[in-house]
Amino acid sequence: MREIFVLVLLFTGVFFFSVGTIGVLRLPDVFCRLHANTKSDTLGVGLVLGSLLLYEGLSSAGVKLIFMIIFIWITNPTAGHIIARASYDTIVDWTGQLARQKGGEK
Repeated sequence: MREIFVLVLLFTGVFFFSVGTIGVLRLPDVFCRLHANTKSDTLGVGLVLGSLLLYEGLSSAGVKLIFMIIFIWITNPTAGHIIARASYDTIVDWTGQLARQKGGEK
């Protein structure tokens, strides 16, 4: 029964990774792409590592997996916010080309 839950979590995580990849390829601007990537990758990594944690159990490797999940859940949205803020400050247009710097010069 545990293997079924592991497989469900694993395939759900891979599904979210795939959706994020499709979102990066298909969405029009940098902000939509960033949103698709950070949301789906955070959830996908959490589910895949959660399936590994469920498979491994609460051992030393399981504790390391818990720390990895917490680290990724903190750093991935933070990195996405920093990238979005940098794109907003440089005013990137919808094609990803630099429209102008914050000071007004191109």
